Amino acid sequence: MPSVMRLALIIALTALAQPACADGLRRLETGTDSKGWEAVGRLNLGGKGFCTGALISPNLVLTAAHCLWDRKTGERLDASAIEFLAGWRNGRAAAYRNVRRAVAHPDYVYDGSESMERVQYDLALLELDTPIRLPSIRPYATGGHPQKGDAVGVVSYARDRAEAPSLQEVCHVLGHQPGVMVLSCDVDFGSSGAPVFSMTGGAPQVVSVVAAKAEMTGQKVALGSDMTGTLETLRAALETTPAMRLNGSALPQIGAGGGARKDGAKFLRPAAAP
Repeated sequence: MPSVMRLALIIALTALAQPACADGLRRLETGTDSKGWEAVGRLNLGGKGFCTGALISPNLVLTAAHCLWDRKTGERLDASAIEFLAGWRNGRAAAYRNVRRAVAHPDYVYDGSESMERVQYDLALLELDTPIRLPSIRPYATGGHPQKGDAVGVVSYARDRAEAPSLQEVCHVLGHQPGVMVLSCDVDFGSSGAPVFSMTGGAPQVVSVVAAKAEMTGQKVALGSDMTGTLETLRAALETTPAMRLNGSALPQIGAGGGARKDGAKFLRPAAAP
């Protein structure tokens, strides 16, 4: 890996942009294919696109913070406008739930600026209006900190595969920046909030959340928020947040090199990931 990574960050993974073909993905179209992945679901964002989320307890869904903002207006979405479709596949979900309240990481700032720090804190926790207690939908455990070279996997929806999730069973951690994992995983618009799983030790364990897609020296990569210590912060924030109206959705785009493009994208030159 070069001493300076130039990541062309594209933080706009809410499904609002052009589709792209994804290699190494297996579409989970049947009940057999989807077994064990039913707790991954599509988050419908009040008609403003969708993200991916994962059930981590019967009433809590983990996703990306930027999914709670409307990219066009910069306002937060109403929590009541968000719907979690657990195991959404070919027009049906294993369970449908509305969101009662939602919190972004307290250090996440949606202000139009783009930075690796923003990716670092791009995590949100959603409380469902009714817990999901079905034998076929088992919440995922969380934890672990994959190291460079470790294998991980991703289950996600995306712009060109919105009607069924896809599994990339093996991708790898390419490196780390503060609070951010650089991954070889194949993601696209709509994959924001997708769980990154550690596949070691038996059952899948959520170790990160997809926050952005990027390019690193010409290679497409994904950026995942490091969850170390953040779930406790999010749970504490949720406990002090009343079930009330919020205002959430997607993100603009950023890239590497400094300056701005006609499409409004900004450019970053992050430090090397060890």
